[in-house]
Amino acid sequence: MGTTIKEQIEELETKALTDLDEARDAAALENFRITYLGKKGLITKLMRSLGKLPATERPEAGKQANLLKQRLTERFKKQKREVEEAASKVFKGIDVTLPGRKPELGHLHPITQTIQDVCDIFQRMGFRVVKGPNVELDYYNFEALNIPKDHPARDMQDTFYVSRNILLRTHTSPIQIRVMEAQKPPVSIIAPGKVYRRDSDVSHTPMFHQVEGLLVDVGVSFADLKGTLISFVHQMFGKDTGVR
Repeated sequence: MGTTIKEQIEELETKALTDLDEARDAAALENFRITYLGKKGLITKLMRSLGKLPATERPEAGKQANLLKQRLTERFKKQKREVEEAASKVFKGIDVTLPGRKPELGHLHPITQTIQDVCDIFQRMGFRVVKGPNVELDYYNFEALNIPKDHPARDMQDTFYVSRNILLRTHTSPIQIRVMEAQKPPVSIIAPGKVYRRDSDVSHTPMFHQVEGLLVDVGVSFADLKGTLISFVHQMFGKDTGVR
């Protein structure tokens, strides 16, 4: 024998009041409201089920269901006020006009900082920073640089090959080729980046960083190279740093 509508209302009220007593923050209260008092909540489902009752029982059952909704709504509002008042007491002694605390940030990795410093110095001297792909074609990494096919650097034990003609670049020199293909002189660039070689011991790693420069123009000589390097050393390490 199934439960009567009166018993269903009593069980629902008991369960609802228990859940409401346990709702001690805004999120829990909102969850209670949706579960019991919302448009798709349990009270709504209960009222919709009243249509299945005999016509003689519907008025009283509807009355009791509405009274239940009123009681739960009033109890919910009271509980909500109590929770809000408790929360306001917690923040009563806090001056919300004070500036916030600035979150602590980390520091750049020494390698990243060094590369940035190198790039800044050369940019001040008029060089442009250019980057290229880490995964490179054999043509740009070797052939276009006049590295013969029987050169030891092309061996599998020295270079990371992805396929026959694709590899991890062993230097940043391919960037020079790409730049010279794309523009005519004058050219003044530096090419920083990661490079990869099959070296792994106490003094070598399979991946390291490299920066190289390219200057092509009319009237450029070794004197310009020397002056550029001396200027870089003094800016990077201090004016008293000796150069030979």
